[in-house]
Formats: sequence, C-alpha cells, structure tokens
Amino acid sequence: MLGFLGLGHVDELYSAVPVALRLAGGLDLAPGMAEADVLDTLAGLAGANRAAELVCFAGGGAYDHDIPAATRALAGRSEFVTAYTPYQPEVAQGVLQALFEFQTMLCRLTGLEVSNASLYDGASACVEAVNLAVAQAGRQTVWISQGVHPHWRQAIATFAVGTGHRVIEAPLSGGVTAWPEPDSAAGEAPAALLVQTPNFLGCLEDLARARAVADAHGALLLVASDPISAGILRTPGELGADVVVGEGQALGMSLGFGGPYLGLFTCRPSLVRRLPGRLVGETVDTEGRRAYVTTLRAREQDIRREKASSNVCTNQTLMAVTTAIQLAWLGTNGLRELALRCARGTRYCREALVGIDGVELAAPAPVLREFTVRTPVAAPVLIERMADEGFLAGLAAGEGFEGSPYEDCLVVAVTERRTRAQIDAFAAAFEKAVR
Repeated sequence: MLGFLGLGHVDELYSAVPVALRLAGGLDLAPGMAEADVLDTLAGLAGANRAAELVCFAGGGAYDHDIPAATRALAGRSEFVTAYTPYQPEVAQGVLQALFEFQTMLCRLTGLEVSNASLYDGASACVEAVNLAVAQAGRQTVWISQGVHPHWRQAIATFAVGTGHRVIEAPLSGGVTAWPEPDSAAGEAPAALLVQTPNFLGCLEDLARARAVADAHGALLLVASDPISAGILRTPGELGADVVVGEGQALGMSLGFGGPYLGLFTCRPSLVRRLPGRLVGETVDTEGRRAYVTTLRAREQDIRREKASSNVCTNQTLMAVTTAIQLAWLGTNGLRELALRCARGTRYCREALVGIDGVELAAPAPVLREFTVRTPVAAPVLIERMADEGFLAGLAAGEGFEGSPYEDCLVVAVTERRTRAQIDAFAAAFEKAVR
C-alpha cells in the first residue's frame, strides 16, 4: 500500500495530521504482544480517563442530560441498530416511519414546516445551512455571529476555502451579537446571517433584530438553536428564521467522548428543493395503504452535480430514531419541565458563583442553561484545579474568542441532573480554586 502511494514509511501516511495531535512515542507496546494482552493494556490506559468520575458542569454542545431506561432499551433494539440505509422502502417501513416521526417532532420544536432526516452533527448542519443560503441567494458572502460555537465556525471556514464563500464574523457586545447597521455595511450584501441562540456563551440572542438586519439585505436568517430551549421559549420559526439547525445530542444521546451525535435541520417550504440529505415523505402503496419513502433527494448523487448544493449522502439514522423516542417519552410537558429545571439550576449556580469574591458575569444577557464568568484565575488553570476537586468545571472560552473580552472566561453549564447539593459543593470548590 505504501509503495502504491509512493510513501517510504507508514508515518508519512499521517504527515497531514498536526504534530500536536499525534501520539508522541506510540503506545509503547512490546513487540509481538498477544491480542488479549494488548486489550488489557489499552483498557488500563482508558481507565486513566477521569471524565466519568467528575461531576459535569461543561456544555458547549455536549450536555450531561438524563437518558431514561426506556430510551436506551428501545433505541438499542436490533431492528434499529442493524438497519441498513432505507433505499428499499418495501423492506424498511419501520425505520422510515420512525424517521418521519422524527421529522414531524423536529418541525414542532423549531416552528418550521420541513425537516430532513438529520445530518452528522451541529457543525455539519451549520455548513449545509450556509451552502443552502449561498445557492439560494446567488451571493457568496455570509455574516456569522461570533456567538456561534467556535468549532462550528471553524468547520464553516474550512468548507469556505473550497467553496469560495466569504465569511464575515459579527462581534459580540454584552454577550450578544452586534450586527452592523443596515446602511453601514460595505461590499456584497450577505446571502444569509447565521446566529446561535442560546449562543456559545449561553446568552439568548435577539432574533427579531437579526431578522430585521436580514430583511434589510434580502438575506436568509439561519438560526442554530438548542432544542431543549423549545420547552419554554418561542420557536425560531415563530421569530422569523428561514432555516433552523442545531445539535441533537441533548435528546437521548450520551456524551460518548464526542459522538456519534446528531445534526438537526429544518427549513421553510420554499427551500425544500435545496434541503440537504434525506427527506422521508408519506405516500400510499398500490393498495392504498399508508407508506413511507425517501423523496426529493437533492444531493449530487441523485441530480446533476452542477445543480446540487450539497454532497451529503447519508444521515445519523440511529441517532434520529433515538431522538424521536426521547421526545415521545418526554412529551410536551416533559420537555417543558426539563427546560425549566435546567433554567432554575443555572440561575441558582450563577448566583452562587458571582457571590464569590473576584468572580463576575462576563455577559449580562439572559441565559437558559449556560452562563459565562470571568475569574481571577485563567480558565484552563481553574479547570485543572476543579478536576482535582472532582468537578468538570466548564469550558474555556479562549479558542475562537482570541482578542475579545471573553478570551479568558469560563462557560458553565447546568442540566437537570445537577442537584442542589452538587451545585453547592461546586460553588464551595470554585471559591477555593479561584484564590
């Protein structure tokens, strides 16, 4: 294989991977170890990871929510776990119906009329929303709020290198996006505005303001939304969003060291023919019975490449089915109670932390499940100190916020799993760690 590729050593195969991300010195395994011995060694290495034993106050798109036994049991059934891509509807009606139910629930969560059958994660959903908007508007410029998750912004920037999209970031002020005044913008009008709410710092964005700016430029409004917030807030669709995307991990998926997760994507009917990925539709069979099929496939494998706005050819079916099960289990009242418990826990924790000498809110805007604080100790150092006390304290805002007032801040998340006793202990450890 190396010879065919013109490489002299297997290390050259990984030369594109940054040195900082490579394992220095290898795994230090003795030559010729038996498979069982290798597995035992690797299990020992994995056991050194402390994430499972720390009380989690971290978020940023991956949250420590409760997963009911019913969700785990139903989503783990072999009919779902082993299901193949449902190209043949005559043998895939169960999976197709589950995906149709997922789409229906997602439309209710976001307030828009059309949903696809999911994408890979929140980052890929944002990328596909930008691609859709650029194709729809025929313009290459996109305005993106700095409040959008830094990793999602990085994914968009990476794609833009190949697509030619011009990405302009709008800065934050007081924790929310400071969009340019409509008559002050120079250059090409944007094809779309992308804003996240609650944003990475936890702050709720003013979607009415974003809608007004989008209208002034004839642009689409793309909203990255937290699905849990739909339990107590008006939907982005009600507030004027044309496309709503997001990360679905909070709806039935474990933290899982980063995946697999779930990309959410809904849009208005006028955009349905640019919808990326799969769309499951309802029809009837030759005997007039209800049936489900994939329909309106607009990816490059199914239509002429030059007319395709996406090359996404699959989805996260099992994760989408899991979300449908979780939402059905919660119901409307359960989702509302979940969101309220997160909001109440967040308020209690925020008040406890800002009562500590030297700790202050970095962003005064309203929040739901996360908030950002500025402390006398650098966030990475504070996180290490808190780990020694048994807590995963949060996320350092640094990456993606270099040079901004939020660069040295800590983003803290509180889910319904955090008890009053845990929050009290967290605050006590926090006060000790910032000294």
